[in-house]
Amino acid sequence: MGKRKGFTLIELLVVIAIIALLMSILMPALQRVRQQARKVTCLAQLKQWGLYWKMYCDDNNGYWLSGAGGGSGVWWTRPMQDMFNIGVKMRCCPQATKPIGGQSIHAGIGYWSEQAWTSGNGASAWVGSYAPNGWMCNPPSGQTSVWGRSPARDHWRTPNVPEASEVPLFCDAWWVDFWPRATDQPPTIAGGPGDTPNSNEMNRVCVDRHNGFLGMLFCDWSVRPVGLKELWTLRWHKDFNIRGPYTKTGGMQPGDWPQWMRRYKDF
Repeated sequence: MGKRKGFTLIELLVVIAIIALLMSILMPALQRVRQQARKVTCLAQLKQWGLYWKMYCDDNNGYWLSGAGGGSGVWWTRPMQDMFNIGVKMRCCPQATKPIGGQSIHAGIGYWSEQAWTSGNGASAWVGSYAPNGWMCNPPSGQTSVWGRSPARDHWRTPNVPEASEVPLFCDAWWVDFWPRATDQPPTIAGGPGDTPNSNEMNRVCVDRHNGFLGMLFCDWSVRPVGLKELWTLRWHKDFNIRGPYTKTGGMQPGDWPQWMRRYKDF
């Protein structure tokens, strides 16, 4: 009798089925590892941003940007680019690197959690997926607000503040800047609506970048993941109510959150 020289069709099908089964088991695990790696990279980049912001403040007597110099984020993107020439990879969370386009936020299109924003056009365009807390601005003496949207008296002006570990400075966001308020409603869809013209601006930072969390840099230069529902408990400005209507202390119940947020941790 001659020796068999190959596999039978049944044996090949069994091997293929085993490989397919292993792939179905391993792919979700690999996806989780990939997402975790992006989260770690995001926090590392925000730590580097902490160095940029600290150097800027050290060069300006401890104070932050004034908020003047141009709309659509130009007031902060241009000074930081001129001073540090920050590359696009450093400007984008690894989970949100693809620019959505050059349209203004007021065009009414959707800016999703996985996409970067674009401000400006041509050579001056700035692509990113991080943004600063506008309440950090240091308005000049006599100026009563920044862009007509925030009372100057409530601005921090400098990172050297009490309880700095609870004062956000810079973080994941789906638009170029934001001025959150305690009464801002949570977004009804993941990633925020297409247009929040200078109102309800917590939507701009309530982005599901890292499975219910986003990366955040605080005024003590620490970096950590922040839960989406935790956003309403942070000290965004001097008069921010950390026990407002969207906190557990303020009476918010798990079922009161939009459907997409209910599975995430309450604060």
